Amino acid sequence: MRIFSRRSFIAFLAVVAVASAQEAALRPWKDTMGRIIQATFVSATPENVTVRMADGKEHQIPLTRLCAEDQAFVKSQSATTQPATAVLASPEPAPGRTPVEKRIWPQNVIVPSGSIEIQPVEESAPARKFVYRSEAFEFTSQAKLAGSVMKEVARTFESTRKLITDLPWGVVCRPPEGMERYLAALYETRNDYIAAGGPPNSGGVYMTGDKIFKVPFPSIGLKLLGKTYAKDADYDGGTLIHEITHQLMHDYLPFLPVWVIEGTAEYTEMIPYNAGTFRADSHKSGLRDHIQEMLKRGYSTSIGNLEAHMTMNRGQWSGIADSSNRTMGELYFRSVLIVYFFCHLDGQNAAKKPPQGLRFMKFLDAVHAETEALRTFFKDPRVKRGTDGSFTYPTSFPPPDMKPETGPFKHLKLLLDDRSYSQIAQEIVEGYKSIGLKVSAN
Repeated sequence: MRIFSRRSFIAFLAVVAVASAQEAALRPWKDTMGRIIQATFVSATPENVTVRMADGKEHQIPLTRLCAEDQAFVKSQSATTQPATAVLASPEPAPGRTPVEKRIWPQNVIVPSGSIEIQPVEESAPARKFVYRSEAFEFTSQAKLAGSVMKEVARTFESTRKLITDLPWGVVCRPPEGMERYLAALYETRNDYIAAGGPPNSGGVYMTGDKIFKVPFPSIGLKLLGKTYAKDADYDGGTLIHEITHQLMHDYLPFLPVWVIEGTAEYTEMIPYNAGTFRADSHKSGLRDHIQEMLKRGYSTSIGNLEAHMTMNRGQWSGIADSSNRTMGELYFRSVLIVYFFCHLDGQNAAKKPPQGLRFMKFLDAVHAETEALRTFFKDPRVKRGTDGSFTYPTSFPPPDMKPETGPFKHLKLLLDDRSYSQIAQEIVEGYKSIGLKVSAN
């Protein structure tokens, strides 16, 4: 399980890139008294116009307060804004998606060793560059690895991909836009890893900015025996599975609260795993083992203030997590307790039990629709992408809401389902009680 002093980072660079990519189409706006401000047109209704200031804040202005020229400008812009916004707000569901009511939780998720094929792409000892490919991943290693060893490394990655695909969350595992495979960089030593940007106290890191999962050899169970590297059969790949989960859910990250991002990764990490097999139907024993481990470390099984946790933005999360390893551990632990509740306990005490995780699946389906809308947005020729990950677009054709203050919380209402946070907190306590576990709430 996770040791919180080995901090796991997912850099929210994708969100930062989006925030910095807003097209700087500032223009002067004059009111009927001759006062002028500089702002960007965002949207309009028959009565008001919404503009974005240079600092990113948005304001709504009654049209009657604007001069005649600006009223005419708004009319010309709003004629093209509405259709574009409507397309993005209601994307068509992906064909072939199983209705949430018909999805099932998997039992064993197995990737046999024989099903993994490794293709060497490039081998250069002077450059310390050895490139290998599996079905969905491309690995760039600093040292040559025997085919059998690389197969075992790739099996952990491919097994995690199959787990995420088989879970009824409805997550579509596909590499980021423009990439054929997920990318992983394997570093021979921890010093190499840190020199390449890996956080010193981490066992691996997925950086959303460059879309590469970086990991040192020790974290994937590789140890040097003589002149060759071998796979440690007793290695626990929990931290690796956690970070691969982030990588596989790359498209979803801008639209998810941090507690869901970390809670889902903690969930996959605690499912018993060995040699290509996730015992997914043993999630309850995995949870019990995780709770026991956390209790040994002195943590309590408290979800704290549920509303504060579920509505915590990235800045608030980072402020708490950065204060100490202890508080970071509490955030992760509370997150997985809440995610587990929504996956397996929510509504299960009702007289007529809904399918396990029904609300959570509906929530993730709504987030999936946002990812589809974003892909549609980027395919539009009016959107221009930079090599640094930034992009520009006409103000009349905005992307889905990815503002960190609002985007991740847009679909929380599907989890609440007309319940108050205090009501859900009580249901969490009762849900865990029903399986013999004590969890408290503030």
